[in-house]
Amino acid sequence: MRVPLSWLAEYVELVPGSTPEDVHAALVKVGLEEEDVHTFDLSGPIVVGEVLEFVEEPQSNGKTIRWCQVRVAPEGETAADGGEAVHGIVCGARNFFVGDKVVVTLPGAVLPGPFPIAARKTYGHVSDGMIASARELGLGDDHEGILRLSTLGIDAPVGSDAIALLGLNDAAVEINVTPDRGYAFSIRGVAREYAHATGARFRDPVEQSSPVDAAVDAFPVEIRDEAPIRGRVGSAVFATRIVRGVDPSRPTPAWMVARLKLAGIRSLSLLVDITNYVMLEFGQPIHGYDLDTLRGGIVVRRAKPGEKFTTLDGKERTLHVEDLVVTDDRGPIGLGGVMGGAETEMSDATRNVLIEAANWDPVSIARTARRHKLPSEAAKRYERGVDPEIAGPAVSRVAQLMVDLAGGTADAGGSLIHEAPARQAILLPDGYVSGLIGVDYTDDEVHEALAEVGGHVTRVDGGFEVVPPTWRPDLTGRADLAEEVARLVGYHRIPSELPVAPPGRGLTRSQRIRRGVADALAASGSTEVLAFPFVSEAENATYGSVDGSPVASVRLANALDASAPFLRRSLIPGLIGVARRNLSRGLTDLDLFELGLVFTPEAGRSYGAPELPVGARRPDAETLAALDAGIPPQPRHVGVLLTGDLVRKQPGRAAEPVGIADALDAVRRIALAAGAEVEFVQGAHQAFHPGRTAEVRVGGTTVGYAGELHPRLTEQADLPRVVAVAELDLDAIIAATEPAVEARPIGTLPAATQDLSLLVAADVPAAEVAAAVRDGAGELLEHLELVDDYRGQGVPAGSKSLTFALRFRAADRTLTAAEASDAKLAGAAVARERTGAAIRE
Repeated sequence: MRVPLSWLAEYVELVPGSTPEDVHAALVKVGLEEEDVHTFDLSGPIVVGEVLEFVEEPQSNGKTIRWCQVRVAPEGETAADGGEAVHGIVCGARNFFVGDKVVVTLPGAVLPGPFPIAARKTYGHVSDGMIASARELGLGDDHEGILRLSTLGIDAPVGSDAIALLGLNDAAVEINVTPDRGYAFSIRGVAREYAHATGARFRDPVEQSSPVDAAVDAFPVEIRDEAPIRGRVGSAVFATRIVRGVDPSRPTPAWMVARLKLAGIRSLSLLVDITNYVMLEFGQPIHGYDLDTLRGGIVVRRAKPGEKFTTLDGKERTLHVEDLVVTDDRGPIGLGGVMGGAETEMSDATRNVLIEAANWDPVSIARTARRHKLPSEAAKRYERGVDPEIAGPAVSRVAQLMVDLAGGTADAGGSLIHEAPARQAILLPDGYVSGLIGVDYTDDEVHEALAEVGGHVTRVDGGFEVVPPTWRPDLTGRADLAEEVARLVGYHRIPSELPVAPPGRGLTRSQRIRRGVADALAASGSTEVLAFPFVSEAENATYGSVDGSPVASVRLANALDASAPFLRRSLIPGLIGVARRNLSRGLTDLDLFELGLVFTPEAGRSYGAPELPVGARRPDAETLAALDAGIPPQPRHVGVLLTGDLVRKQPGRAAEPVGIADALDAVRRIALAAGAEVEFVQGAHQAFHPGRTAEVRVGGTTVGYAGELHPRLTEQADLPRVVAVAELDLDAIIAATEPAVEARPIGTLPAATQDLSLLVAADVPAAEVAAAVRDGAGELLEHLELVDDYRGQGVPAGSKSLTFALRFRAADRTLTAAEASDAKLAGAAVARERTGAAIRE
């Protein structure tokens, strides 16, 4: 919202000498965020001049210029630039006559651009200044000819300061209006806020305008809303006034043009400018109809299926059954609260005007504006809520301006439908505001602040009963009233204190491990991402269940995306979404990870937070227990996704595509950072490639899965065929891991190394064979590692050859080859007993 200061000063007493920055500072105190300062960006000398004579001089380029003699100061006086009273000026426009008074920019002036003015030789003359057009002055877009003051109804003495005369010395402050404070989309609302900030006297423009007499029915109006949204009628207030005999050809006064320009609205015509002016002044959108084009009375209703309507911008629109329309006997003549129709708009031929102001349901207007992509100034105000009490005064204000400026005659009365419900009282208990804000407010401070906002405040037993003002639809509960008290008494009263951390604590064990895991993955070249936690039901069923059995999910009450209304049970869908986005942008080699919460509710159980008491005291144990019980389990997982090449092709080295081994390596890095011993066993998960899936265990507990994504899923997601993924329950890993890791002594004696190749059935997991060898080899075995898994020539069908590298070491002696061999064979014997493995010769 842009607020011209001269306009603001009409309704509130500005502090003497206030600059735009001072006004911004005052408004910031009451919570209105500053945006910018707007001026006409020009400087003088710019004066009123009178054309004394001119000579038309055709040029060789086909253009005809006028060599003008223009008086810029009274006879016998020096001009504002220090020169003669009469200046010779070259002008290319031809829309003026001898005797016309015009705006002359003298040498030394600067026009918007910036465009400095100086005496310069052109077309064989020295042009000592310039005769300006409206566009050159920043007043509008008209550049067809120079600005004749008579067209604005101005007759000022020669040499007068044209900057002040045209209102070009004004400035506007721009503020950001949040959705809950729609009343600030008006001079009236901002003036009231400035009064709150400074204590200045506020003069309500609505009180200076006469209301519409509800007993007079000057024009037939009917509201037929047979399909209200959320039980709210589309229009509860509808006011009209009639002005006859207007002259639409009259110019818009310069002060109105300047104010509209500073407020960001282009001057169109006198009648339209008046409706826009009152909209900015009151915050009540106004629409004017050419009365002679109306057929019958007005009916407000919902649109019919397939009904069409042409708006003021000339576009034919197919209406929706939720759209509110203003109709006459022919059909729609206005899209209620958004934009009027082309057939009944005010034009140069208009002589009689029907003025309309209504109060529309914010939800209906917001939906209509977005549905038809019509973010009009009217819709912007209606969707935030407009004061239902000002429709009558607003149409009376427009009627008075049309009488004063357009020469019309207003009918004695008007039409008014007023069915807006009365505001309900809110009970504000004693101590509530202080308890919520954390400041000791006195009863007098609370009473005065709410009364200053405009509320009707009554003292009752145990507190106050407050009826909010009609222009504040956002005040619906006692917390809103408490915020108003804090805002008006002053945010400076709210203490700014950081809690003191208990000494000697620092991060918890879980926090240290989580940071260590993230650091380890990032240090290995993986990129941390943060995906949205919202997924579809199908994604939760696919990735949140191991075997495809039904899973319970948390459904959002108000989802951002209707196609993803559930909270995730797995991190993999989010990682897939990030991978797809990066692949679409040409990034083919990806190594991603995410640490985040998943949501695993129990089937058949509903969740929800209880209402918490507001106050300074901490909730009791029972309330906190109920709060915890209302939250579904939220374990913290870590997910990894890799695709493309782990090592890119380079001279002397072939590319190394990612695979299951890279997912397993990522799991090992996570386990190392968490201080855990992981075990991989052959696993099965519906989202993973059959045969390329590892079940990850810690201490015998399954904590996740690693492997390659199922090709069917990669195809559906437009990903490469091979995508390595892993997802682990990090909380479960931390819980299954000993708090402290015992350091092993470093061996100083030589180690004995041997290999062991075993033949075993192909369906026996290598981890089971390794565990058996480890148990059988005893305490001399220091390290065991699988180095080869061979299946092919020389190995019986249905079998595989597993080769393990073994390292033996004793703490008190150097082992002999025989001792190492005996330990190896003991391990092989246990492996044969448990898994049927045989030593491969």
